[in-house]
Amino acid sequence: MAAPASRQVRRRARAAPRARSAEDWWWDRLAPSGSGYHLLPSDSMLLVLSEPGPARTRAQRRAVRRTPRQPTPGHAAAKPKATLRPDPAPSPVPAPTPEEGPDAGWGDRIPLEILVQIFGLLVAADGPMPFLGRAARVCRRWQEAASQPALWHTVTLSSPLAGRPAKGRVKAEKKLLASLEWLMPNRFSQLQRLTLIHWKSQVYPVLKLVGESCPRLTFLKLSGCHGVTADALVMLAKACCQLHSLDLQHSMVESTAVVSFLEEAGSRMRKLWLTYSSQTTAILGALLGSCCPQLQVLRLLNLMWLPKPLGRGVAPGPGFPSLEELCLASSTCNFVSNEVLGRLLHRSPNLRLLDLRGCARITPAGLQDLPCRELEQLHLGLYGTSDRLTLAKEGSPLLTQKWCHTLRELDLSGQGFSEKDLEQALAAFLSTPGGSHPALCSLNLRGTRVTPSTVSSVISSCPGLLYLNLESCRCLPRGLKRAYRGLEEVQWCLEQLLTSPLPS
Repeated sequence: MAAPASRQVRRRARAAPRARSAEDWWWDRLAPSGSGYHLLPSDSMLLVLSEPGPARTRAQRRAVRRTPRQPTPGHAAAKPKATLRPDPAPSPVPAPTPEEGPDAGWGDRIPLEILVQIFGLLVAADGPMPFLGRAARVCRRWQEAASQPALWHTVTLSSPLAGRPAKGRVKAEKKLLASLEWLMPNRFSQLQRLTLIHWKSQVYPVLKLVGESCPRLTFLKLSGCHGVTADALVMLAKACCQLHSLDLQHSMVESTAVVSFLEEAGSRMRKLWLTYSSQTTAILGALLGSCCPQLQVLRLLNLMWLPKPLGRGVAPGPGFPSLEELCLASSTCNFVSNEVLGRLLHRSPNLRLLDLRGCARITPAGLQDLPCRELEQLHLGLYGTSDRLTLAKEGSPLLTQKWCHTLRELDLSGQGFSEKDLEQALAAFLSTPGGSHPALCSLNLRGTRVTPSTVSSVISSCPGLLYLNLESCRCLPRGLKRAYRGLEEVQWCLEQLLTSPLPS
């Protein structure tokens, strides 16, 4: 008698309505009945897509998923396994209507414009390659979206087999050039920023393709490239009328090529980077005499040149009224003088950054005469200079008194200013106009004669100081001659200076 009773209990449990689970609750919350949305679960996400036809109920969607597949012709249907106690037949479920067939796929439901915008976010974060190349292999819709020229606005082309022998490298560059002949007109028609890295033999053909197919190019960087001729730069300047930024760092470029480019496109140039050039006297002369009213950034790094005396009565050039950043830094001593610096900056009141590292002939008196009043970064560090150079021992207060209210970074490493002179210079940060705190957040005093009391005063008066370099400062106690990074380390330095005995 126990067996029939247990079967009756199980039958009543099956007939009773099933309690709603947490999954059903979230499912109805995301896409309630009649909302017109369709839920599609995948491996690691849940997609909510708009329903093209009338909305289906939860029971109808379950019926579609539970409908058994029809056996294919020529194959016998699998026989059900025999059981000792077969379950009762399930309740009948209404058959789906023809318009309620299986989903055609979520990929075809996303508009092409939306897919291009999604790809654009990924390209802006990680660049077009290799993402666009991989996405084009997913399906036809993704291939169509990845082929939009609007996504190929920033491209970096590195020379293949850069570390291989010259013969193999030239062959690989020619093979890549053949691919670029198709890519340039079909993908790079809206290219804006192009970078070529370590190209040795095919620079001119690539630049020629760029001039023919990329009229919207605004930025060009040639890093470690050889064979950059004047004809190539002039041709590119004429073909790309929107080109305003040129970066030739670490490239073998003749001075005549740069001069010719400035003559053609100097009026629209905004940024110019040059480095490691052996003949730079002509380049500096062209800059002093050329008209570049829109130039904002000028970086001439490690330029080895010997300026000729200008003589009296020579009229200054047009200058750079929009210049905001000037960098003449060098790893060795160069021969930039106060006269040359004055001719470069005599019409630059908006200068924000001035990097003169290695310029041992620049004096504080020459910097005081500059027209810029809102300088934020000043770098006068001397690295690797000869001991035979005669360095200025006075004049540092002229710098801080002029720009103490705006300076955020100050680098005086290696300078020969005396202890008293540095004390007067850094005392300018103790009292600022209006009673506000100084904006100084980085101070490099490496190798100077700064004293403990002067350093303590600067730290106390500059609460925003985040970097302090005191390496090789002979007047400081032992154990404190190092670089401090972060607010906590700088405050620890202040505590040590206040409690440590003065050096003998």
